[in-house]
Amino acid sequence: MAFSISLPDFVHPQLRHVVAKMSLFDTILFYVVHLVDKFDLWHRLPVLLGAAYLGIRRHLHQRYNLLHVGKVNGKKYDTEEFTYRTADGTCNHPVDHLVGSQGTFFGRNMLPSTSSYALLEPHPVTVATKLLERRKYTDCGGQFNMIACAWLQFMIHDWNDHVEDTEQVELRAPQEVAAGCPLKSFKFLKTKKLPTGSPDLKFGYLNSRTPWWDGSVIYGNNEEGMIRVRRFKDGKLRVSGDGLLEHDDKGIPISGDVRNYWAGYSLLQALFVKEHNAICDMLKEHYPEFDDEKVYRHARLITSAVIAKIHTIDWTLELVKTDTLMAGMRINWYGLLGKKVKDLIGPKFGPVLSGLVGLKKPRDHGIPYSLTEEFVSVYRMHSLLPDTIVLRDLKSTTSEDKSLPIQDEIPMREMIGKEGEKNLSKIGMEQMLVSMGHQSCGATTLWNFPSWMRNLVPHDIDGDDRPDLIDMAALDIYRDRERGIPRYNEFRRNLLMVPISKWEDLTDDEEVIEALQEVYGDDIEKLDLQVGLHAEKKIKGFAISETAFFIFLLIASRRLEADRFFTTDFNSRTYTEKGFEWVNKTETLKDVIDRNFPEMTEKYMRCTSAFSVWSSDPDPKHYLPLYLRPAT
Repeated sequence: MAFSISLPDFVHPQLRHVVAKMSLFDTILFYVVHLVDKFDLWHRLPVLLGAAYLGIRRHLHQRYNLLHVGKVNGKKYDTEEFTYRTADGTCNHPVDHLVGSQGTFFGRNMLPSTSSYALLEPHPVTVATKLLERRKYTDCGGQFNMIACAWLQFMIHDWNDHVEDTEQVELRAPQEVAAGCPLKSFKFLKTKKLPTGSPDLKFGYLNSRTPWWDGSVIYGNNEEGMIRVRRFKDGKLRVSGDGLLEHDDKGIPISGDVRNYWAGYSLLQALFVKEHNAICDMLKEHYPEFDDEKVYRHARLITSAVIAKIHTIDWTLELVKTDTLMAGMRINWYGLLGKKVKDLIGPKFGPVLSGLVGLKKPRDHGIPYSLTEEFVSVYRMHSLLPDTIVLRDLKSTTSEDKSLPIQDEIPMREMIGKEGEKNLSKIGMEQMLVSMGHQSCGATTLWNFPSWMRNLVPHDIDGDDRPDLIDMAALDIYRDRERGIPRYNEFRRNLLMVPISKWEDLTDDEEVIEALQEVYGDDIEKLDLQVGLHAEKKIKGFAISETAFFIFLLIASRRLEADRFFTTDFNSRTYTEKGFEWVNKTETLKDVIDRNFPEMTEKYMRCTSAFSVWSSDPDPKHYLPLYLRPAT
C-alpha cells in the first residue's frame, strides 16, 4: 500500500514519482539510501555500515526491480523424486516444474525503455567507432587476470543466451565512419520476440540456456547435451588424455556449451570436467554401491555448488575489491556469524546471521526465478579481452615474485574457434593456465573494445562457424536497444539512482566528454547504457561501474536464494556427507587448481586469489576483524 506524504527537498525531482508508489516503510528506507547516494558515501562508510546500506538497497531492488515476464504454466511435482539437477533445469522451483528451465522467458528488472529514440539513433557503428573501439590496450593492473576474464564467459554460458529469429538484420556503416570500420556492413539474426500472454509485459525473449547455477556450461542445457558429454561409466564426463576437452569430427570441443568458444573458455570447462571426475572417484570410494547415474547426479550437484561458491566468495571479491564487498559476499554464503559458526551448528538463524545458502525454503520475493534482460546487458564486458595471449616459459626458473619470462605472444584471433583448440592442444593445459594467471586482462573503459572483435567469425549453438562476419562492438549497442533496455540515465532512475544532469557528472575526462558530445550532442538522455557503464567514474577497487554493480547486487543473491539446491536441499542428505564436506572445504579457485595440479600454485602463484595476476602482491594482513574495519 502506497502512502501520500510530503517528500523532503533532498529527493531528486526525477525520482519523486518512484517514491509515490512505495509503502511507508520502503519510503523511509529509500530516504536513507538516497541521502547516502547524494553525498556518494556508501563505499566510504565503515564496513558494517556499508554492508547495511547494501542490504537496504538490495531490499528495495527486490521489491521494485523484479518483474515477471510471461505466465506461470508449470505443475506441482514431488520434490523428493527430483533430488538432483535435471538436464533442462526443470523441477527446481518447489511448486512449478517449469520455472528456470531451458526455453523460458527472461525476466526484467525494469519496464522496457520509454524513450522515443530510434533503433539506429545514433548509429551503433558510429558509437562503436567513436567511443568503444580500442585505441591502445589498457589493462586493469594486478587486480584481474585472464583466468578471471575467461571465468566471466564460463558463467555467462552457464546462465543465459537469447533464442534467435530466422530473420536477418543488416547494419551498414554510415559514410562518416565507414573508412575506419573493418566491416562496411554486416548481417546477423534478430532476437526472437514472442507474445507473453501477459497484459503488463506483452512481449518477451526466451533463454536458450538454463538460468540456474547448475553447471550447464559443462553438462549441457538439455537431455541431448547431457548425453553428449557423459561417458556413462562411474558417473564421469568425457575428457581427453591430455586433460583437455575431447573434440568431434569437425574439431569442435565436446562440452556443455560451445557457442563462441575460445581456448581460455574451453580450458576452464576442462578444469571443471577434471573436478567433476575427481568428485566421481571420491564418491565411488566412499559409496561403492552407487551406480553410474547416482554418481553422476551427485557429482553434478557438488561441482555446481563449488562453481557457485567460487564465484560468490572468490571471483566477485576480485571484481569489486573492497572490504565492504568481502563482508557482503561472505554474508551471502555464510551469514554475519561466519563460516566457523555455520559449519558447527548449521544455518539456524536466517539469511542475515546464517546466510542465504541453506535457507529452509527458496525465496523468490513473489516473482518466479529467471535471469533478466538488464543482467545480460551489464555483463557485456568484451573490453576485458586482450589483443594477444602471452605465453610464459615454464621451463625457466621463477624469480622471487614468481614471475616468468615471456615465451611467445599469440594473437587472440588464433586462440578462438577450431584454430584456438589446436593451439591450446599444442600449448597444453598447465602452460595455458599458468600463462593466463600471469596475464592481466583489459579494463572496462571506453576506447578499449578489442578491434579484432569488430571483424569476428561468430559461432552458432553447435559451435559451427557462421557465414557472416560481425562487428561485436556495434552489435552490443544494437542488442540493448532491440530488447528495450533503457538508456543509461533512464536505467539509473529505474534503479533508484541519482541520474546525471550533465556529462561532467559521468566523467572528469575532458577527451571523453568531447567525444560524448560529438556522438550524442548535449542530450544526456540519449546516452547508450554500454557507453555510460564504461565511461562512469569507478569506485576505488571496482573493476566495473557502480550502476552495473547494483544489478549484480540483486541477482547475485537471487541466484542462491531462489534455488532449491542452495536452500532446502543444500544438506548432506541431498549431496551425501562426503559431497557436502567437499563443498564446505572448497573456498576458492586455488583449491580446485591445487586438487588437480598439486604443485602449480605453490610454484607459480604469489598472490592470494587465483583470479589476481599471479605475480602480484598477496592481500595485506589485517589485524582488525572484517566487520570493524573502516572503509578500504
